[in-house]
Amino acid sequence: MKKLLDFVLGLGLFGLLTSTIYTSLAMLAVWRFIRRARRASQAVFEPPVSLLKPLHGAEPDLEAHLATFFQQDYPAYEILFCARQLDDAGLVAARRVAARYPQVPVQFLASGEPTVPNAKILSLELMAQAAHHDLLIISDSDVRVDRNYVREVVAPFSDSRVGAVTCLYRGVAGQGGAWSRIEAAAMSIEMSAGVLVADMMEGMKFALGPTMAVRRSCLNEIGGFLPMGEYCADDFLLGSWVAERGHTVVLSRHVIDHVVLHASFWPSMRHQARWMKSTRFSRPKGHLGTALTFSVPFGLLTAVALCGLHLTHGFALAGAALLWSVGTRMLLALAVSKNVLAEQSAWQSVLLYPVRDLLGIFFWTASYCSRKVLWRNEIYRLEKGGRMRRIHR
Repeated sequence: MKKLLDFVLGLGLFGLLTSTIYTSLAMLAVWRFIRRARRASQAVFEPPVSLLKPLHGAEPDLEAHLATFFQQDYPAYEILFCARQLDDAGLVAARRVAARYPQVPVQFLASGEPTVPNAKILSLELMAQAAHHDLLIISDSDVRVDRNYVREVVAPFSDSRVGAVTCLYRGVAGQGGAWSRIEAAAMSIEMSAGVLVADMMEGMKFALGPTMAVRRSCLNEIGGFLPMGEYCADDFLLGSWVAERGHTVVLSRHVIDHVVLHASFWPSMRHQARWMKSTRFSRPKGHLGTALTFSVPFGLLTAVALCGLHLTHGFALAGAALLWSVGTRMLLALAVSKNVLAEQSAWQSVLLYPVRDLLGIFFWTASYCSRKVLWRNEIYRLEKGGRMRRIHR
């Protein structure tokens, strides 16, 4: 028994060390992001832009989210919507919103039934072909933006070396509920911290799905959107392939709202598990190392081992280890929430992120237990490299 406890103690202390190093890197990355945002150019750059919005059915508050894209403080842009069928509930909602903003040029398109596993890719390809402008901004249906969104996303393209731009996002629990809020904390803190560290360590080599902007010329270099049709993580591929061809991928200073649509336990769990599995197959080495960035699980392991070994001051040391693991997560959440995301309810992320950190190790473990994911009510099998194959309707 003692050997087992010694092993658990060693594992817990090692994890606390690696997670503390990660937290330090993340805090440095936060400081770097703030400095870069303050020094960002304020020069006027207003080329015409095409906004591409793939849709699939009705979602809570969809019309309100779409309306924010019609309210942009920007001189020349168009919006293209696409779903599988012209009578799709999402397109019907988009038409109602568009009728309230006749000054914004709009196109409504239908891609038909999917011929590739990632049906969204067909919509993106069709919209890109129909778009009139050479700067394309792709955004998900479950995001909402402020009036400066297009202007700030487009700004980095004033540098001709920039081929793609992407944005961080705040997780917003649109439907309320504890599980929705915990998932929102994961989006806000876990995702943002990981992206900031990656950008600091090696530069942006990927994009984030809620917002991806790309030059048409760069998109043409990678063969358009269709080559991504067999993959789950099309956002990662878009940024990766653009970067591989020598173009710069920029993390914008602009932050958007990403609304969590899963209010109850199981839908939220399935979504987070799919997120982890997608990362496992798209970035296998980085995903493997993710386990060493969690803190609270290792704090618990250390505390359990110290109590079990009955060491002198063992209970005090156990409490200190657990407090350290939770405290570093709360500190990181506060830094990201206040200084990067400007969340109105930073306290919520601060309190909930340690809970998500504890759950995260279970999602990480589960990502290695199965290749199957549920997406848009269809089941897919993930393959090497992030490809996916539909196996069941």
